[in-house]
Amino acid sequence: MNDRKEIEHPYLLFLGDAHDHLAAKTARGIVDWRSDWCLGQLRLDGCKTSVGIGDMTVAEAAEAGARALIVGVANRGGVIPENWVDTLLEALDQGMDLAAGLHMRLSDIPALRDKARALGRLLFDVRHPDRTFPLASGVKRLGKRLLTVGTDASVGKMYTTLVIERELRARGVEVDFRATGQTGIFIAGEGVSVDAVVADFISGATEWLTPANDPDHWDAIEGQGSLFHPSFAGVTLGLIHGAQPDAIVLCHEPSREHMRGLPDWPLPNLQECLAANLAAARLTNEAAFCAGIAINTSQYDEDEANRILNETSDSLSLPCVDPMRTGVSPIVDRLL
Repeated sequence: MNDRKEIEHPYLLFLGDAHDHLAAKTARGIVDWRSDWCLGQLRLDGCKTSVGIGDMTVAEAAEAGARALIVGVANRGGVIPENWVDTLLEALDQGMDLAAGLHMRLSDIPALRDKARALGRLLFDVRHPDRTFPLASGVKRLGKRLLTVGTDASVGKMYTTLVIERELRARGVEVDFRATGQTGIFIAGEGVSVDAVVADFISGATEWLTPANDPDHWDAIEGQGSLFHPSFAGVTLGLIHGAQPDAIVLCHEPSREHMRGLPDWPLPNLQECLAANLAAARLTNEAAFCAGIAINTSQYDEDEANRILNETSDSLSLPCVDPMRTGVSPIVDRLL
């Protein structure tokens, strides 16, 4: 259609019929980190969440100047249901591009592909790489790298990474946020969604994303999945090996009763999880260490949150923070 590669903003964020707040984590992440790019949200009947900005129809967003509709839903399986398609077609008719980070491509839906071509609109499937990657080499490269890992999926790895990047930057440290998932790519403007890379090349893609750099430069790498989640452990392991992290930060959400999407799978023990992640990291970096624990305490009041943070810190002898509540200074102190 044309050679433009970037997604133009402002955005209309499409929440579809998301069944809970985690299903809309892509839209929520964009609002939290790029709020000035967002005009409003569009929710279909049955949507059970909000990202805290005004509701708009497609026509209202177009009138306000929206340049793209972003599919802000990360549903299980990454599919585009049939009941979304009419709204996406309307957005194309109203002059917007479409962008999504799902496993299912916008461009694989004939009605969307044909209308976008006819109208000169663009379809951005940011989860799907537009290049090939080499096999990982495991060769030590210059620069420093931090990787967030988790006890489960969707426990705050991206937010933790972004807060650490912001704190390092505030201290005058050269640092880049390296996005490895669709939401991070919408925030950073670039990256590789590693769960859409062929398995043999996940580590190589991560090496490519985090190349050799100045000795004091940090890459803050967004983690994915969990070594303890049966659905996502393979992606997590490839990312750990390719990141070759000097430091890891273990992320956790203690209010959960089971692994996300798997009612019969309990959350792992923190000590066991930390040991497994360090063992994996030390395959490609023998000096890898844990810089601290990041806990999402959003479900607790301040007193209970502080109790959890203090008890976890004492039990693991590591700094323990809630990045959104307390900041990450103790972790960055340990990094530096």
